[in-house]
Amino acid sequence: MKQDQHYLMGQSNCTAAAVVKGIDRDVEWGEDILMLGLGIVMLSSTFAPVAPPTVLLPLVALTFAITSSLARINYHNMERKLLASLEQLNSSEQTKLNPICRVFVEQPMCALSESYNPLKNLKRFGKSAIGGALINPFWLPIFYTMGIQIIEENNLVVLNRAVIRVEQRLSPKSRVNQEE
Repeated sequence: MKQDQHYLMGQSNCTAAAVVKGIDRDVEWGEDILMLGLGIVMLSSTFAPVAPPTVLLPLVALTFAITSSLARINYHNMERKLLASLEQLNSSEQTKLNPICRVFVEQPMCALSESYNPLKNLKRFGKSAIGGALINPFWLPIFYTMGIQIIEENNLVVLNRAVIRVEQRLSPKSRVNQEE
């Protein structure tokens, strides 16, 4: 049976600060995944002299697809681990995490099967088709997966802002400044 994973595993203190530290680490991991994909795509132009576009462009789309999928899986894991951690905390510690919980409620991420289904994302598919028609038909999947990558990046930015707000409230320096 799979053991429940949460942000308080191996922690002696069950506090909101420990949960925030874990979420912050996972948000950084998600950002790193997306930046790796973007970096690989930016470097792909160095292979242009030796690889034809029929090989290179699908690899670019595949890179965006893999990194955005890994970021989405990471996002869902963060949500699952946060919910499991909330069960371990008392109510006063739970209320400190409300801004982070609100992000997961207000910006739910659909399943990957929905994101990659063009019939459920007609607007993104239409924009990708226009871009592909203007540049090159091989760019349609690149634009489509790039749109998914951008959505992942935006969600991580919103989540990171919430984490920063909670960290500032929990840090000892901010408590001293608030008391003065």
